[in-house]
Amino acid sequence: MVIKRSASSYEQTTKRLIEAIERRGVTVFAQIDHAAGARGVGLELADEQVVIFGNPQGGTPLMQSDPRIGIELPLRMLLWREGDDVLVGYQDPRELSDAFDVGEHHATLEQMTGLLEQLSDEATS
Repeated sequence: MVIKRSASSYEQTTKRLIEAIERRGVTVFAQIDHAAGARGVGLELADEQVVIFGNPQGGTPLMQSDPRIGIELPLRMLLWREGDDVLVGYQDPRELSDAFDVGEHHATLEQMTGLLEQLSDEATS
């Protein structure tokens, strides 16, 4: 997992990530707030959420080559608070070619990796 430490608050980091995604015309499909879920059942959990986003133009060809990769798509990033630190993490999409038959889509996986690097940099700077 690639992990970056944010220079901003959890709220600001989340806002910056969502804005960076939307600025690129990429769809935010869901935000899963794990901390809110925990509070809902009377448990404590530091701020933590998964932001799920993507573009069917990028992901569909991968799923056409190997439908099993659909378990890993769309892309996602994890934001969480660890003590006083706010962290952003994601899996490197290039590693998907080890588990799925998508090696012919090396350029797409590289583009996805670049996107995640850019988004995480914008969210954490």
